[in-house]
Amino acid sequence: MNKLKILNDPIYGFITIPNSLIFDLIQHKYFQRLRRITQMGMSYLVYPGAHHTRFHHAIGCVHLMQQAVNVLRFKGVTISEEEEKGLYAAILLHDIGHGPFSHAMEHSIVNDVSHEDISLLFMEQLNKEFNGSLTLAIQIFKGKYHRKFMCQLISGQLDMDRADYLKRDSFYTGVAEGNINSERLITMLHVVNDELVVEEKGIYSVEKFIVARRLMYWQVYLHKTGLAAEQLLIRVLKRAKELHNNETTLEASKALLFFLENKISIDNFNNETLDVFSQLDDYDIISAMKNWQHHSDFVLSHLSKMIINRDLLKVKLKKKVIKKQNLEKHIQNLINAHDINEDEAKYFVFTGEISNQAYQLKHQGINILHKSGKIEDIVKASDQLNLKALSKPVTKYYICYPKETL
Repeated sequence: MNKLKILNDPIYGFITIPNSLIFDLIQHKYFQRLRRITQMGMSYLVYPGAHHTRFHHAIGCVHLMQQAVNVLRFKGVTISEEEEKGLYAAILLHDIGHGPFSHAMEHSIVNDVSHEDISLLFMEQLNKEFNGSLTLAIQIFKGKYHRKFMCQLISGQLDMDRADYLKRDSFYTGVAEGNINSERLITMLHVVNDELVVEEKGIYSVEKFIVARRLMYWQVYLHKTGLAAEQLLIRVLKRAKELHNNETTLEASKALLFFLENKISIDNFNNETLDVFSQLDDYDIISAMKNWQHHSDFVLSHLSKMIINRDLLKVKLKKKVIKKQNLEKHIQNLINAHDINEDEAKYFVFTGEISNQAYQLKHQGINILHKSGKIEDIVKASDQLNLKALSKPVTKYYICYPKETL
């Protein structure tokens, strides 16, 4: 069977599957699940085109990694065939642990188990099935491989993950500000002392990349409507869990019921849990909410209706912390209007904060290689004054409450 297939991607055109291991991993049921996980969570409620999946994104990352390997080899960087395979497998599987609607699950169905933790569990399970052929990929993914630049290609401030998702998300949302020149960025990559650097000629592409990241966060990833929808989803699952624990009957798929019934943390996330998790996707959540909107519980039915019908909460963003009396006023209004208790009202009225830091100065920066051989951080190398400002976190505070009485 020909395993070196060609896929047609709307961003890069034709993508070649580089080897039979990658083909077999793509064919595996764990990876196929990513076709049913939205890349951008609830953002499609703001940007109707944002229905692309984690499957799309992972394949795109492999394509960019192939380009990076070719560029670095051309510049004399030694990358063995085994290391090349490891890089492709690590970038293909870097997001395999995402749950339904991407980030919402980490705060509701499982207790503070990150998608990286689950990705690692999936990779270790696949490594058993594939007779140890993912051992190197796992080392690179964990950042434990001795060749640092390889770990930076998987997870760094200029990695293949970001190079793909910025370009892909900007395409599917129609937000042109995020459209980076990933090909140019990759062509400018080099390795010095086993660390990833960008040649001086690529400095403006890096500046554009950092600015694009900032704009995409404010305009898309932290958009207030998408934020409100994701918070509602977290609360739907939290309420469902609460009701289930109080022995209220809920209709849901077997996989979803398992996570409602059990308290899952990283300590008890075993192979059985992993297998059930691999059966969970966006469709489980959507179909559950379609049932729950008719449930007798006031909170669960109203939260589900709000998401299904896109009748979301009002969101206000402020530069200062939301005053307590402001929050209490909205809670009291809701209690009076619907004869519910304070705990129930807090599902609809809440505050929080969001933070955006386009570039982390202290965390494995992006280094520029000058013609003289000198290496310095992009913030020092750049003449663009606002790059230093972009390395400082900007925090905004939000309050969500119903538009009128529910």
